[in-house]
Amino acid sequence: MNDDTVTATPAAPAAEPESMPAPEQPAATGPGTPDPADPATPGSRRLLRAGAATAAAALVGVAIGIGIIKTQYDDPAPATAAAPSTAPTPTASATPYGAKSNGSHFGSLRDLLLPVPAGYRPGPDDGVYGNDTELNGEQLSAELDAELQQIPKDKRDKLRSYWEGLHVKATGVRTYLSTGDDLVIGLKLRQFNQQEVQRINEYTAVFTGDTGLFRIGPSIPGHPEAHCYLMPAPPSAPIDYLECSAAEGDLLVIMNAEGVAPLPKDKIVALFTLQLDRLARPGASA
Repeated sequence: MNDDTVTATPAAPAAEPESMPAPEQPAATGPGTPDPADPATPGSRRLLRAGAATAAAALVGVAIGIGIIKTQYDDPAPATAAAPSTAPTPTASATPYGAKSNGSHFGSLRDLLLPVPAGYRPGPDDGVYGNDTELNGEQLSAELDAELQQIPKDKRDKLRSYWEGLHVKATGVRTYLSTGDDLVIGLKLRQFNQQEVQRINEYTAVFTGDTGLFRIGPSIPGHPEAHCYLMPAPPSAPIDYLECSAAEGDLLVIMNAEGVAPLPKDKIVALFTLQLDRLARPGASA
């Protein structure tokens, strides 16, 4: 999922759902829509950003997606995705990483993220996060504080309170561009309270399945906790957009895929399956 999107009512602060921002309806067209005559690669354009905005609530709750808050109260012109600023570099040392039997994960999120597989190369920067990044809880909290200054104080206090209850540890981001330049995939790992990870993931399934706003996406074999859905789009749209979400212990795993329509769903499912298998706790069967 993309993080410069809009939030809707989260499942967590159930006692006060009316106080949270409501989702915007996805726009069919806009200034960021590419000319159908120009088969632009997804790495250079973001056609369905507005559709992804509606899904943000289900993917990241209220405050865990930092960039979503700014978009709710500010409507900047759509930006063109730039090429990666630098090539991804491996972590400094071979630090152990993996999952414990209780579902908590250890090690760098950059190590837990799927390495760039055959058929792909490092993708474009994901906004301000780059294309291979890990931010710790302190960095995310500081960025949240800056963004919260742009919203009304009553909502600001509620969002801050909810954020603190999540016990956010870190976020990892990595992007992948297919060798044919026709598919961009972004993976995000968000590490926070296990119970909230599960609740937000369950809310995603309900939100995307019951509202009628989304098209049903493919299933992920061996991972019943995962669910995928496609953004609203007319049949003639040259670019399509798919998102998937899954709960793996204390990690909310989010994948967004954007490419020339029709999307190669088998390739997308295969990559997401590899990522979830990499995060599986000991003894888990795929």
